[in-house]
Amino acid sequence: MTGPVLVVGAAGRLGASIVQAFSDRPVLAMTRADLEITDPDAVSRAVASAAPGVIINCAAFNDVDGAEDRATEALAVNSFAVRSLARAAEKGDAVLVHFSTDFVFDGTATEPYSENVPPAPRSTYALSKLLGEWFALDAPRGFVLRVESLFGAPPQWTGRRGSLDVIVDGLTEGRELKVFTDRVVSPSYVDDVALATRHLVDSGGAPGVYHCVNSGQATWHDVALETARILGVAPRLEPVTMEQMGLKASRPRFCALSNRKLAEAGFMMPAWQDALGRWLAGRRQPAGRINETHG
Repeated sequence: MTGPVLVVGAAGRLGASIVQAFSDRPVLAMTRADLEITDPDAVSRAVASAAPGVIINCAAFNDVDGAEDRATEALAVNSFAVRSLARAAEKGDAVLVHFSTDFVFDGTATEPYSENVPPAPRSTYALSKLLGEWFALDAPRGFVLRVESLFGAPPQWTGRRGSLDVIVDGLTEGRELKVFTDRVVSPSYVDDVALATRHLVDSGGAPGVYHCVNSGQATWHDVALETARILGVAPRLEPVTMEQMGLKASRPRFCALSNRKLAEAGFMMPAWQDALGRWLAGRRQPAGRINETHG
């Protein structure tokens, strides 16, 4: 495979980890300041100039509730920008990797979703991500990796805080935390997601959709309890349901994903508990402290 790795959305939590995972290869890391991905001409010019062998799109509009009022913006970033990248990838004979979400499912399942289950989005955000999947798969060598409940980041990364950052801070400060008891997820550690992405790219895996999450499933209440156990603190948790929180956009209740297809492609994702332990251990190391402001 010739040409550098072009990482779009490199300033985000996942983008920064992807850049790190490919650090032994030529990498072009582009942030929004470098490339406005909603401009098709700008995307075409950037890809033609870079001549990448691989394009990895980590850019996304992730404001789930905000998308209900800002549908045009959500579609521009999550859907039509992906179409531009797919067209540029096809023209330049590049591999395209695009990240999607568990939100494309309706959350009515009782066992982890496989890639064969038909999506059924229930929000504007979810629909915009599903359209992005379809556009990404138009690329001859297009990969769609569904992730969810992302946590972790490389050392020295700065960015938006995530749900687990809020949980860790609350637990260590002894504050009471509201945590969902009715939303079941498969948490995804960005370091593991980045390594799985590297494996698929380097191994020449078959293009298509993959669920790229850590193994297992848990409610956010379960995750908070495990976090407290690892930290060695007594949790103060207030169990709540999504209905009680009155969220604007619909969210899937059961959205655990099966990563069996990824395992069959040669990459075994560790259990989410293992990933959580590694992340928390890294946070306790002074050299590896993360200055975060955050999915």
